[in-house]
Amino acid sequence: MFTGKNSAADASQIKLTVTAKTRASNDVVALTLARPDGRRLPDWTPGSHVDVVLPSGISRQYSLCGDRWDAHSYRIAVLHETEGRGGSAYIHEQLTEGTMIALGGPRNNFPLVPSEKYLFIAGGIGITPMLPMLQQADMLGADWKLLYLGRSRATMAFLDELSAYGDRVSVMPKDESGPCRLEEFSGGDAADTKVYVCGPQRMLTAVERHCADWPVGLLRLEHFAAKAQGAPARDTAFEVELARAGLSVTVSPDLSILDALHNAGVHVLTSCREGTCGTCEVTVLAGEPDHRDSLLGDADRAAGHCMFPCVSRSCSDRLVLDL
Repeated sequence: MFTGKNSAADASQIKLTVTAKTRASNDVVALTLARPDGRRLPDWTPGSHVDVVLPSGISRQYSLCGDRWDAHSYRIAVLHETEGRGGSAYIHEQLTEGTMIALGGPRNNFPLVPSEKYLFIAGGIGITPMLPMLQQADMLGADWKLLYLGRSRATMAFLDELSAYGDRVSVMPKDESGPCRLEEFSGGDAADTKVYVCGPQRMLTAVERHCADWPVGLLRLEHFAAKAQGAPARDTAFEVELARAGLSVTVSPDLSILDALHNAGVHVLTSCREGTCGTCEVTVLAGEPDHRDSLLGDADRAAGHCMFPCVSRSCSDRLVLDL
């Protein structure tokens, strides 16, 4: 899974070499990445993603989809986006084995929480964060099943790997199975099931609608792109106080909090600038955030302890941030 915007280099990035480039489906390639000196890589957990900075300087976020117990290599998979802005086209058409790239992270906004029963639903390239989740759930002996949707088998990545799980995996290409009926797959009793979903927005919307009356906390989504948002809570300026810096910044209606901070010389690490990657998360010490991201769940929004200043704003006249 990915989202992406241009991003400045981050001092915490590491340099990795593309050690293998293989085809996972007609329009998906898998990249294996490792340190040139063979040293171990940072540990990660299922659901994690990394920031990949291409030689052109463009940054994109991709889910880690390899073996989390392999300490010396990462694997990502990249869908060729024909209507994209060039990142996936470069990876598919120009990036070669031996190329050096920069990488930031890993970060996890889609963690696998403990449960005795899981339902995983993946659409297209949304299978990537699910692969290590399946491995983890299987290793722990959980009761799980996967519904994998796609246009056709030729476009669906990693089918060979998934075949090892037998009938726990339901592969439903649209050209063979037609539209999927979620109610037939998920069953009626969801009280003890954690549901993880990643894929196109239309699929996420359908799942949210289907699970609308399920208990809070059972459904967990990862978005390809930012969710549609209504108008901000206020259309007037507000103050952002930086507790550690002893500085107060006025945020006008035409500026994001992030841009207002940057204009004042306060640089917060960011990547997607659309509330999907989680890079710019900050702690809120006082005030009421107007959450406009695609990451936080209802409980975290209500608590108001953190926010993403690239897109979120303020309901109150003043916000105090731990910066």
